[in-house]
Amino acid sequence: MKPNSGTLVINIMNGGKAEAYEGVYQCTARNERGAAISNNIVIRPSRSPLWTKEKLEPNHVREGDSLVLHCRPPVGLPPPIIFWMDNAFQRLPQSERVSQGLNGDLYFSNVQPEDSREDYICYARFNHTQTIQQKQPISVKVFSMDSLNDTIAANLSDTDIYGAKPVTERQPVLLTPTGSTSTKVELRGNVLLLECIAAGLPTPVIRWIKEGGELPANRTFFENFKKTLKIIDVSEADSGNYKCIARNTLGSAHHVISVTVKAAPYWITAPRNLVLSPGEDGTLICRANGNPKPSISWLANGVPIAIAPEDPSRKVDGDTIIFSHVQERSSAVYQCNASNEYGYLLSNAFVNVLAEPPRILTPANKLYQVIADSPALLDCAYFGSPKPEIEWFKGVKGSILRGNEYVFHDNGTLEIPVAQKNSAGTYTCVARNELGKIQNEVQLEIKDPTMIIKQPEYKVIQRYGQVSFECIIKHDSTLLPTVTWLKDNDELPDDDRFLVGKDNLTIMNVTDKDDGTYTCIVNTTLDSVSASAVLTVVAAPPTPAIIYARPNPPFDLELTGQLERSIDLSWIPGDENNSPITNFVIEYEDALHEPGVWHYQTEVPGTQTTVQLKLSPYVNYSFRVIAVNKIGRSQPSEPSEQYLTKSASPDENPANVQGIGSEPDNLVITWEPLKGFQSNGPGLQYKVSWRQKDVDDEWTSVIVANVSKYIVSGTPTFVPYEIKVQALNDLGYAPEPSEVIGHSGEDLPMVAPGNVQVHVINSTLAKVHWDPVPLKTVRGHLQGYKVYYWKVQSLSRRSRRHVEKKILTFRGNKTFGMLPGLEPYSSYKLNVRVVNGKGEGPASPDKVFKTPEGVPSSPSFLKITNPTLDSLTLEWGSPTHPNGVLTSYTLKFQPINNTHELGPLVEIRIPANESSLILKNLNYSTRYKFYFNAQTSVGSGSQITEEAVTIMDEGKEDWKKEIVNGSRSFFVLKGLTPGTAYKVRVGAEGLSGFRSSEDVFETGPAMASRQVDIATQGWFIGLMCAVALLILILLIVCFIRRNKGGKYPVKEKEDAHADPEIQPMKEDDGTFGEYSDAEDHKPLKKGSRTPSDRTVKKEDSDDSLVDYGEGVNGQFNEDGSFIGQYSGKKEKEPAEGNESSEAPSPVNAMNSFV
Repeated sequence: MKPNSGTLVINIMNGGKAEAYEGVYQCTARNERGAAISNNIVIRPSRSPLWTKEKLEPNHVREGDSLVLHCRPPVGLPPPIIFWMDNAFQRLPQSERVSQGLNGDLYFSNVQPEDSREDYICYARFNHTQTIQQKQPISVKVFSMDSLNDTIAANLSDTDIYGAKPVTERQPVLLTPTGSTSTKVELRGNVLLLECIAAGLPTPVIRWIKEGGELPANRTFFENFKKTLKIIDVSEADSGNYKCIARNTLGSAHHVISVTVKAAPYWITAPRNLVLSPGEDGTLICRANGNPKPSISWLANGVPIAIAPEDPSRKVDGDTIIFSHVQERSSAVYQCNASNEYGYLLSNAFVNVLAEPPRILTPANKLYQVIADSPALLDCAYFGSPKPEIEWFKGVKGSILRGNEYVFHDNGTLEIPVAQKNSAGTYTCVARNELGKIQNEVQLEIKDPTMIIKQPEYKVIQRYGQVSFECIIKHDSTLLPTVTWLKDNDELPDDDRFLVGKDNLTIMNVTDKDDGTYTCIVNTTLDSVSASAVLTVVAAPPTPAIIYARPNPPFDLELTGQLERSIDLSWIPGDENNSPITNFVIEYEDALHEPGVWHYQTEVPGTQTTVQLKLSPYVNYSFRVIAVNKIGRSQPSEPSEQYLTKSASPDENPANVQGIGSEPDNLVITWEPLKGFQSNGPGLQYKVSWRQKDVDDEWTSVIVANVSKYIVSGTPTFVPYEIKVQALNDLGYAPEPSEVIGHSGEDLPMVAPGNVQVHVINSTLAKVHWDPVPLKTVRGHLQGYKVYYWKVQSLSRRSRRHVEKKILTFRGNKTFGMLPGLEPYSSYKLNVRVVNGKGEGPASPDKVFKTPEGVPSSPSFLKITNPTLDSLTLEWGSPTHPNGVLTSYTLKFQPINNTHELGPLVEIRIPANESSLILKNLNYSTRYKFYFNAQTSVGSGSQITEEAVTIMDEGKEDWKKEIVNGSRSFFVLKGLTPGTAYKVRVGAEGLSGFRSSEDVFETGPAMASRQVDIATQGWFIGLMCAVALLILILLIVCFIRRNKGGKYPVKEKEDAHADPEIQPMKEDDGTFGEYSDAEDHKPLKKGSRTPSDRTVKKEDSDDSLVDYGEGVNGQFNEDGSFIGQYSGKKEKEPAEGNESSEAPSPVNAMNSFV
């Protein structure tokens, strides 16, 4: 056993046998307080025995009959994994017709001639010992009806009647299980596997049903071409009769499997540790369930409680131990054992009788720093027995904290929901029980929030210009901020043109790629703020032919016609600089109240040079004029002479009067003060009046100086007031002001919305309802309701993630709202809060709702690999968002011919647990288009498409070679056949060696010929008739000379001077013989692509120079270009293996070039 540990190490690496340590082990941990024990641990050595030797007779079977090849693997520990392979270690293909059963046997529903082979080998893999055992090969010989008839005919006379019966179709018969019924017992929580394999011709199709019920929707899977029914995580509700039905065109067969689900014990309530103080009472509860019902037994310190030392404070009542008036000697470890015939549960529970004064675990004088208006959590972790009571105080002599502004948590934590500046200070936590008390102090500091007081602004800049964004911040002096700039939510480009200053970002020599959104992020240790602005880069405008400019300023300003409330102003315009003046802007300065500040007075058309201006009392006026054209504004003119108007009482009262409380017990009356020229005289003041609305009260008034607000204290919370503000100066009052309605200060709402209900509309949308909050409890202006909702977990992945709460605000007194953008098949929580001008009220209790399944997204990828002559391998990834439980995949594919027309569409359903598929029996050198999607119980998701080409049969035609100059990067291939697939290989050799690459392309379809058929022309027919007549005359002359005994010398000349070029050659021995074209009319055999000895011809290029030329005759210059020219081979190379030498079909011929 390891030192200072309870770990027991058994090491047999240096000798010893594993069998010597086989047995049941249990660990006991003991001290003066009691003893705890572990579950039983069973150690058994792994075993991988050899296969029993047996003599295997060849299996002779007639075409169409069923066949079972028995595996009978050796019994190992743990059981082996069974699979069937051939001599080349290739897995034997399986289908609805041929498949492996759960017991490892290989079942043939009906055999076909292609099933004949001598290398059916069953393998057993023992994973624990990392060994594989091999059974002797099994031979299968399938006799077809044609071969039987030929054999019978060879042994019978012509008069005998012979002929085997043709292959007859048969209705289904179950190979396994046998009989009409069977039983199956499975344990709760395990995987239930039921199997039905049937024989028949045509091959039967298997279907599963549950009698008197439905198959579990989300836990049912079909495997082995639906021959195996798989139900995961079975429970007692899955007990019942399951029927498998095998059906083909001739009939059906069925089998009923009676399934009983038993259960090993499982916890309902496991016993939990107890911490009691002397004299207290307590209980230990141990409740478990199972099938059959488990029995409960108790142990104390590992000893059955019936023989354990007696304890008067302890009483056992079935699954409960009751403790009364415990003492310190009652401390012990109790074990609860729940057992039935399928297993047991064991749980330890420590009853600790302890008398401990309070202890505070939080470090003393711990400092908490919080941003103003944020929640503050002050910890006070404690321990003691009996459980201490916790109290909080503020300050050295502060009173105990109570009230709604604080939240006291069970773990001792004090929460201040909205911490203000006055919340800072020293807080004391006091823990006390009957054995004593202890206290601890913590410090709380409130920091000012970080703010961006000047944010970056939208900029439009010409290309190659310079632009700058400002980001000026204000922060707490004790916090150190860091400023980071982002472009389009990513880091700034690593470019010297970007200059980051203390409070700005400058971009030099702006280009088009600098267009985007720039964000300034300010971070401190406590908070973070950000602001963004968009930069638009435009092209520089073309240089105009004529120079246009802003006008020159007007001059010679003159004041005439002076009256108390008006005056005439005239001026002379300046040069307009090639752009007519559109208007003049007149501004004024009040030297008495705002010297140096110019205000807009009026504007007149550009054709006018005089204007009458309205004046206000008690203003010392000066005027100036600005000319404006399409280019811009001129510089202001020189100021006119000054003119002081006489004083008068105010003409108007302050604007924008409002009454809004800043605290629950005050009313803040604000207004916009009159400007200097609006005062009309010296001594400007304001008379502020207010009274409570709908209450028969007199007006309360006060006269204040030239300020902009007045605070009324001691008001009730959120009560309407009538308010008015009147201006006055030394010469009198302004006219009577109008009344406005204001409200005293708001407070946070008191109650949460009730009766919150959620109606799930579909997989991404839900509707939430709530009862409105009584307006009296809002205690402010009802701004609306906020719905907080967040995803708890995905029901398909069963994995929790970081909770990201979302908030939707519904303005006004709405009582419902829609929650869009939900994720299908997920569990959500939400609560609702009422909002007024002060903030949010308390949250309603969390409401849980679930969204139903939706259609999945497209598979994450679809890859097509391993192309061969007649097969392609498809691999795919499951959808990124399954949105439910995947039920299957659908694969559709169709060929594409040379004119890009689509062929017939083939559809395949694939189980959801598959991730790859090998498509066989495809046409070689053919392009296929694939459509792939996933399904849930709701429907099909979006599909992903892909195209791939099966490889060409390179054995059909030799490579053609062309030499290209090393400096060229293209080459034109001429003389190609229309509508034909070609493979192109390009090779080059340099200092780094030889390199090559390949590609496949197709030529376009042939163009229809527009030539005229000369066989239908009259002149051609006449010419042929003349030639035929001439030949007939020559034949007659020769016949006459022969009959006269003349010798014709042509035959002798041919015999003496034989021309080998025109004599046919025998294919087998190279000698000359008679020419025959009988071979041209033989049809192509389907097996001509594959050698008869089942070897596979290597198709990958070895990239050697020999493949591209004539061995060492191919040479290169120093620059890597070819010297000389490749020459074609003059002799036909021998065929590899037993590969067919038949001529390729001219329709599917594949031509190749290098």
